[in-house]
Amino acid sequence: MKRLAILGSTGSIGTQTLEIVRENPDLQAVALAAGQNAELMEKQIREFRPRIAGMWSEQAAQELRRRTAELPVRIVSGMEGLLEIASMEGSDIVVTAVVGMIGIRPTIAAIESGKTIALANKETLVTAGHIIMPLAAQKGVPILPVDSEHSAIFQSLQGQDRKHLQRILLTASGGPFRGKTRQELEQMTLADALKHPNWSMGKKVTIDSASLVNKGLEVMEARWLFDVSLDQIRVLVHPQSIVHSAVEYADGAVIAQLGLPDMKLPIQYAILYPERRPMRAPRMDLAAIGKLTFEEPDLKTFPGLALAYRAAREGGSMPTVFNAANEMAVKLLLSGKIRFVQIPEILETAMNNHRVIAHPDVEQILETETATYELIEQEMKL
Repeated sequence: MKRLAILGSTGSIGTQTLEIVRENPDLQAVALAAGQNAELMEKQIREFRPRIAGMWSEQAAQELRRRTAELPVRIVSGMEGLLEIASMEGSDIVVTAVVGMIGIRPTIAAIESGKTIALANKETLVTAGHIIMPLAAQKGVPILPVDSEHSAIFQSLQGQDRKHLQRILLTASGGPFRGKTRQELEQMTLADALKHPNWSMGKKVTIDSASLVNKGLEVMEARWLFDVSLDQIRVLVHPQSIVHSAVEYADGAVIAQLGLPDMKLPIQYAILYPERRPMRAPRMDLAAIGKLTFEEPDLKTFPGLALAYRAAREGGSMPTVFNAANEMAVKLLLSGKIRFVQIPEILETAMNNHRVIAHPDVEQILETETATYELIEQEMKL
């Protein structure tokens, strides 16, 4: 029996994780945590019967207590609740699927408690990889990637000596705006940005995919997960989203993981690793697919990726600025206050106004996040 604590259980990754739990009797969800959706959390509690459940806001927690008053579940809230769930006795794996830098402290708490980490929260490594990876190594805690690209890299490394790794080939779908010019992007609406051609994801990740910022975040994450330099990571646009990423070795061999776009596969692989188990899902037919194509990313039209490489090279607190500025920009886009093409402009402004802290601790990371939000509010006169 593997016992899971799922942080972000009502989101896309969380709900798909619970689908896997539903289909595998030897998996048990012993703890759940979410943001504001008390109604869905109630349904999850009634089906999966966790011992503890957390909501980000106390108001949502109070609503959940009312909805589940007759059930033997304890309801907690806020960061204190997340930390309790992440470090609780009786769980083996912590699935970190919350969005944003609120995932850093629970991930640290889980590592310090010796939990295996199934990592779906990019921000944790983007902003605090210099803290997380050494701590995981010290505690002997495995960090298993849930993101499809990083899972593909991880799978392509199995049975190989890491010293022979020469380069990571990180694939990107190109999003809904692949091939468009800067002038065409000027006319694109929020609705256009949310129409991903291959994947069904949350709004923020979908917009990040459209701007290629998501791929920039994945570059930073891959750097920490696989202990490689930025020069060893090459981004390739692959519109079919069949090759989820690949590893090139010293002898020129390239090993890749292929499959239909389906997040349940990397989620299940992380949870059950090293076991592979049958999963009910459509099977890939390469003959029907016909062809797989690859192209260089257009960094001039989509400068978000270039800015991500710049942030990673400057290091220290700069990746936090990049991430926080993007979070703010996406919120502004979703609320109709900016246009899509303004996202990289906001990122560059925030980065140009930041003085890098070389080795920030968690407090300095969170302070940098707040300072970035405040700068953008001032610049945008919000």
